[in-house]
Amino acid sequence: MEEAECPVCLQVFTSDTTIPRVLACGHSVCESCLLHLPPSFPDTLRCPVCTQLLPFPKHPRFLPKNIDLIRLSSQTPNPNPIPKPIPKHIDHEFLPGLWSREFYHKWAGFIISKDSVSKNGKVGLFKVGVFKDDYDDGDECSRFEFGYVAKVMLVLFKMRSHLLDEVEFILRSSLNENRICQGYGLWFNEEDLCLYLVFQRMDCGLLDVSGCDLSSFGVIGMELCETISRLGDAGLVIGCSSLSCFGVDDFGHVFVDLYEVLMVGMRVQKMITEAVLFARNNDGKRLDMETIDAFPSPEVIIEFLKKEGAELEFDKSICEVGYNSDVWSLACVLLSFLVGKSFVEETHDFVCSYILTLINGNVCDCEGLYVDWSGKVSVLLDTSLGSDHVLMELLHKCLSLDPVARPHVNDLWKCVRSLIIKPKFDVIGSKEHKTINRSTCHCVLLGDLLWSPKKTNKVDDKNDVTDIKEKTLVVEGDVIEGLRKNSLTCTELKGHLDCISGLVIGGDFLFSSSFDKTIKVWSLQGFNHVHTFKGHEHKVMAVLFVDSESPVCISADNGGDIFIWGTKLPFEEKPIKRLNEEKDWRYSGIHALAVSQSGSGYFYTGSGDKTIKAWSMHDYSLSSTMSGHKSVVSALAVCSEVLYSGSWDGTIRLWCLSDHSPLAVLGEEAPTGGSVLSLAAHTSTIVAGHENGCIKVSNILTLTNSLSMISGIFWELQEKLVF
Repeated sequence: MEEAECPVCLQVFTSDTTIPRVLACGHSVCESCLLHLPPSFPDTLRCPVCTQLLPFPKHPRFLPKNIDLIRLSSQTPNPNPIPKPIPKHIDHEFLPGLWSREFYHKWAGFIISKDSVSKNGKVGLFKVGVFKDDYDDGDECSRFEFGYVAKVMLVLFKMRSHLLDEVEFILRSSLNENRICQGYGLWFNEEDLCLYLVFQRMDCGLLDVSGCDLSSFGVIGMELCETISRLGDAGLVIGCSSLSCFGVDDFGHVFVDLYEVLMVGMRVQKMITEAVLFARNNDGKRLDMETIDAFPSPEVIIEFLKKEGAELEFDKSICEVGYNSDVWSLACVLLSFLVGKSFVEETHDFVCSYILTLINGNVCDCEGLYVDWSGKVSVLLDTSLGSDHVLMELLHKCLSLDPVARPHVNDLWKCVRSLIIKPKFDVIGSKEHKTINRSTCHCVLLGDLLWSPKKTNKVDDKNDVTDIKEKTLVVEGDVIEGLRKNSLTCTELKGHLDCISGLVIGGDFLFSSSFDKTIKVWSLQGFNHVHTFKGHEHKVMAVLFVDSESPVCISADNGGDIFIWGTKLPFEEKPIKRLNEEKDWRYSGIHALAVSQSGSGYFYTGSGDKTIKAWSMHDYSLSSTMSGHKSVVSALAVCSEVLYSGSWDGTIRLWCLSDHSPLAVLGEEAPTGGSVLSLAAHTSTIVAGHENGCIKVSNILTLTNSLSMISGIFWELQEKLVF
C-alpha cells in the first residue's frame, strides 16, 4: 500500500516534521507547505488538490490534524529508508501577484489607451503618480518590460487608499453629472513615466466672455448657479473658484472645469505655503504675493493654513468647509462679472492680508479686515446696481464670514433670474430646497490630490503589499544566459478550475484550454485575464490559434465538438462556428489539433477513433479522413509540408499535406517508449515525448521528391530533458 504523501512537497506525512492539516474541502496538506502557499485573497487559500478557494486562519496550527493519516503512516513500514530530499520553499514574487483581480477589474475601465491623448488635443492633464520600476537594478541584460496597463496598475496600487478613493470619486462624479467637464480616465505618459488624470476642456471659458449688460449677466449668473447646484448634487465642493474654472459650450451652458479647479488650488496652496514660511522666518522683508486670480472662501483658507501646520482656533461652524463654501466663491465670480477688475484687486488684497493676519494669530484684526473689505464691496455694488437693488443685499449675505448665514444657491438663482423674467411672469414656481447630507461632501482642494505628502508610491499598510525583492526579469536575448545568471522568474496566472490541457500564443494574447470546459484569454502585456470563452460541454483537450486575415482560436473537446472563436476585440460571447465530429460511442472525442500555415487551408484533429481529420478553413467542412493508427491519436505537428501524428500505439506517422496520403511510419518495429503524448517538429527534426518519460529525437536526413523514402537516426533519452 502506498504511503500518504503531501500533495505539494510529496513528503510522507508524519507526526513531527510533515504534519497533515485538514482543509475545509477535506484534503490534507502538510503544515510547512501551508505556510508557503501564496494566498489568493486575504484570509483565503486555494486548495492545491481541488483548487477551491477556502477560508484560511492566520496560521496552519489552527487547522485540525489528520489523525487517521498520521496513524496510517506510522503503521505502514517504509521499504526505502532513504528519505526524500525536502525541497526548499522559495517565495516566487512577480508583478501580477501585486494586485488582486478585484483591484484590476475596479480600475481597468478607467484606463484610456496610450494613443488617446495627442499633442494637439485640448484636454487637461493632472499628474497623480510617477512610475518607478523597482525591478530595475541597472543591469544591461534584457528583461521583462512592464506593459502600458501594468505600469498604470502598479502606480495605482502604490497610491494611498484615500487618494485612490478620491480619484475614483471624481471620475465617477464627472461621468454622472452633465454640468461637470468629464474626467476621461487615467493616461500614462511613456516619456516622463507619469500617470495623469485626463479632463475634458472647453474651447471657450468665462474669461473669453466680454463685458455684458444686466440681462446678459442674468443669463450667465443663472448658468453659474445651476452648475454649482449640480456640483453639489454630485457631492463635490470647490470652495475656491475663478473665471477660469468655468467653461462654456456651443449652446452657452456653463461647465465646471475640474482641471482648472485643481490648478487654481495649487496656486492658492503655493501662496499660503510662501506666507507660512515668511511668517516663520520673520526676516522683516515685505511679502510680495503673486496674483492668484481666485476667490477662496475664508473657511478654505483656514483649512489650507491648518494643513501647512498653522495653529488656529476658530469656532467649528465658522471654519467648516461645505456646500455653502461654494456660495462665497460663486458670489465673488458674479461680482467680478458685475463690477470688474476693481473687485478682483480689492479681493486679492483682502485675501493676502487675511492670510498673514491669521498666521500671526490676530483673529480680531481679521474681522476688521473683513469689515473694511465688505464696505469697499458695497460701494462698488452701489455704483453698479444701486443701493436699493434686491440682488445687492443677497450678494452681501453670500459673502458672510459665517457659512451657515449664507443663502442657498437656489435663492441666488431665483434672484438672478428676476433680472431676466419678472416674478409675476415667471411660470416656474418656488421649489423647496433639497435636503443635502453635508457629511458626504468632498472638497476637491482639501483632498490628497493636492495635499498628499508624496503624491505617489506610498502605501497605507505595508502588510497589505507583498514585499518585492529586486530581480531582473529576462525576456529578450538568450534564455540559457538568463538561466546562467539566475535571473529568470515566472508568474502564476490563476483562473482555471481544473488542469490545463493546452496553451497557444497569438495576437498578443495567451489562450489556455482546460478540463473545466473553458478557454481563457490572457493579455501578454499586463499578464491579466481578459476574457473567457464558454460553450463546451466536455473537457477541452486542445486549443489552436490561426493567424489569418480574420484570426481565430479553435478549441476541441473529448466529446467531439469543435468551436471556432473570433479573436478581434471586443471578444464575442458566442463562437463563429460550432462543428461536431461524428464518432462511435465507444471512442473518445478529439485529443489534438494542428494547422497548416503554408496556405493549404486546413486544420487537423486527432481523435479517439484512431483517425486524423482534415477540416477546411474556408467553410469549416470535413475534407478528408486519414486512418492508420491503432489507438488514440494524441499529438499532431505540421512542418515542411508534412503532417506528423503521434498515437497511444507508440508510433509516429507522416502524412503529405497536399493530398493527405501516408508517407512513413516511425517506431512501428520497436515501440519501446509507450504512448506518444506530445510532438514538436522543426525543419528536418521531429521530437516526441512518450508516456514512460523518454524523449525520442528523429532527424530526417533524406527526403526524396516522392516523399516515400525516409531514413532516420534515433536517439532515445532515458531522462526528461528541456530544450
